[in-house]
Amino acid sequence: MARAYYSTVFPQNADRVWAALRDFGNYRLWVDEVDESEVEDGRSGQEVGAVRRVRIGNTLIRQVLLAHSDIERSYSYAFCGAPRFPVRDYVATIRVNPITDGGTAFVEWWAFFDCAAEEREHWTRFFAEGFATWLGSLRWRLAA
Repeated sequence: MARAYYSTVFPQNADRVWAALRDFGNYRLWVDEVDESEVEDGRSGQEVGAVRRVRIGNTLIRQVLLAHSDIERSYSYAFCGAPRFPVRDYVATIRVNPITDGGTAFVEWWAFFDCAAEEREHWTRFFAEGFATWLGSLRWRLAA
C-alpha cells in the first residue's frame, strides 16, 4: 500500500483553518481550480456517507465522506466508484492540529492507496503535489 503525504503550517489558528475546511461540500470555496462542488441528495457536508460531486473543467469526481470529527478537526473520504486514476482502495484524510506555541495550525493531508508497483512513486508524488497545491490555495484564501 502506498502513502502520499503533505504537511504545512498556517499562520492562522487551528479553529480558523478548520472552519474553512470542515464542510466537505465547500471544496470550491478554497480550491481554485474547482468549478463546482456540491453534496448530493441535500445532505450535510459533515454527514458521514455524504457524497461530494466535484467538477474541474470537464472532469467529474465523486467522493464519499467516511469520517468527520470536529473534535479531531479531521475528515476522511474515498472515491465513489472507479477513480479516474489507476489506483485502488484510495482513502484520504485531512487533519488540522493546533500549534500551541504561537497559535498557528499544523495541517496534514495524506492518502493510502494501491496501484501497480512500477507506478507507486508517480502516484505518491502526484497526490502529495495535489495536496500541496490545494492547501496553497487555502492559504491564499485565508490570507485575503
